[in-house]
Amino acid sequence: MQETIEIIKSGGVGVLPTDTIYGLVGQALNPETVARIYRLKKRSPDKPSIVMIGDLAELEKFQLAPNKATLKIIEQFWPGPTSIIFSPKLSFRLPKPSWLRELLRKTGPLIASSANPEGRPPAQTPAEAEAYFGNHVDFYHDAGCLIGKPSTLIDIKENGAVEVIRK
Repeated sequence: MQETIEIIKSGGVGVLPTDTIYGLVGQALNPETVARIYRLKKRSPDKPSIVMIGDLAELEKFQLAPNKATLKIIEQFWPGPTSIIFSPKLSFRLPKPSWLRELLRKTGPLIASSANPEGRPPAQTPAEAEAYFGNHVDFYHDAGCLIGKPSTLIDIKENGAVEVIRK
């Protein structure tokens, strides 16, 4: 994983298993990396992104400071395969696997989009991802066949209500 961490820190983009499905990932705070992921996916820049974080404190890097009521709600879902909308453009997920949180603490927050071009099914294997992206990404990590679904997506309203956007 050390090589992967170095590639990501230098602005690289790759495919790795997340807590749900294979993701196309790169540094979320690097505008060039984010733009590259959107180009690879052929995704509209108007569509929001999911950012994986290694711990709750990383929300501060995005000028986000959830209040106590919101934190209580967050604790019900994190760590786990639920992404929470914090702005019209960004939602965040604190994944459950400890190895992934450790990687995120070393790389910083990662934009994580399903490993597929817009409108195509998510890659279930690195070979499928490679068929989509070829040598246009910097690494592929193989965790076998991942048959999963994208993360659940929720929106926490100001009144504390939780709206499920995607299950």
